[in-house]
Amino acid sequence: MSRKLGLAAEEQACNYLLQQGLVLLASNYQCRWGEIDLVMKDREYLVFIEVRARSSALFGGPFASITAAKQSKITKTANHFILTKNWSDKYPVRFDVIGIDQQKLQWLKNAF
Repeated sequence: MSRKLGLAAEEQACNYLLQQGLVLLASNYQCRWGEIDLVMKDREYLVFIEVRARSSALFGGPFASITAAKQSKITKTANHFILTKNWSDKYPVRFDVIGIDQQKLQWLKNAF
């Protein structure tokens, strides 16, 4: 995914989630283990969101690229966020994925 497509997808996903009532806490959170596109609060949940966009289905849809290795990186990065921001024990955690394919947005809650 090109950086330009990725940034546009993240902005589209963030705007959609804000309209759904989520509150943005951080975007493009980075640490040595990786990056999380969006960190948001959804009522009682702390939600870590990976945004995936595909301009073509040639190599599978947007959800096909969320491998076990990618999930592990996201989980480690989320743990870093929780510890450094002192969010432990405040809210249950959820991992969501937003998939955007040819401008169609799908929100997969509790993706892993």
